[in-house]
This record gives sequence, C-alpha cells and structure tokens, in this order.
Amino acid sequence: MNITSILPSETQRRQAEGALLVDIREADEYAGENIPTARLLSLSAIEQGARLENLTAGDVVIFHCQSGARTAKNAVKLAAIAAPAQVFLLEGGLANWKNSGLTVATDKSQPLPIMRQVQIIAGALVLVGVILGYSINPTFFLLSGAVGAGLLFAGISGFCGLARVLNIMPWNRR
Repeated sequence: MNITSILPSETQRRQAEGALLVDIREADEYAGENIPTARLLSLSAIEQGARLENLTAGDVVIFHCQSGARTAKNAVKLAAIAAPAQVFLLEGGLANWKNSGLTVATDKSQPLPIMRQVQIIAGALVLVGVILGYSINPTFFLLSGAVGAGLLFAGISGFCGLARVLNIMPWNRR
C-alpha cells in the first residue's frame, strides 16, 4: 500500500476536485483551530471503530493532524478506514498549511488543548518541587518524583489521571 504525502497547495487543488480532507486531531484541538473545509474524525474515535463510510475507489481522502507526525505514524490505519479510496497525508499537517498562508479558522475563546494543559501543570509542579527542594526542604523533591512517576505511568498505560481531571474542569466544558 503506497500512501504519499502531499503539499498544502496540492491538497487545496485536490479538494477543489472533490477530495475529502479529514482532521484526525482531538475535538479540543479542532475547536481551537482548524482548516474550515476539513471534517473532524479524531484518532481516538478511529481507535474506537469509527470509519469513513460510502467511499469508492475513485474517491480521494487526505488526512492531516497538527504537524504530520500522527498521520505518518498511523498511515496504515488511516488507509484502512478510508478503503477503497485513494489516501494521501497532508505533509507537515496544519502547521504547514498555515505556513503556506492558507485559510485557518481560529476560535480564541477555546481553552488550550488538554495535553498542553497537562504539560503546563506537570512542568510547573516539577519546577516548584525542585525550587522548594533546594530552598526549603529536600522532601519537596518528592513532588517532582511523583509527577515524573505519573507521567511515566501515563506513557506506559495510556491513562492520564491529570488529563481526566482537566477534562471535567469548568473552563474545558463545551
């Protein structure tokens, strides 16, 4: 199976000819910023069995994410859910689309994506633990260790407790 990457200009041309552009980022990422002509079908939904329906061998589907890394990593899976259509990946993702000067819809009222919130909070807790450990009491280093253990567990298991908690916070409700 040959899955090729195409540039934003080629993507735009193919869309004008009827190609379907599919954004595989999560809903919170899509809500904050997206290509107006792209349809959302998140990678998590795909992993739970979502597929693109009623496609034929003559159809063209172009997948994209933020930087192109997620689409490249999941190219075979994406091709499978779009079968029998011809599949392409938007090279460089949304970032490359924006760098090419093409239209992006942005909603500044949306909160930061959950994973960015996790990174900010985890980083702040580690930093606070180190500062307090050096300046007040070495016991505060345990805070940094606990955050590191939580991140390690999240990476291994796929379950991030902090992300779950952040999802139910009032500023993240839609």
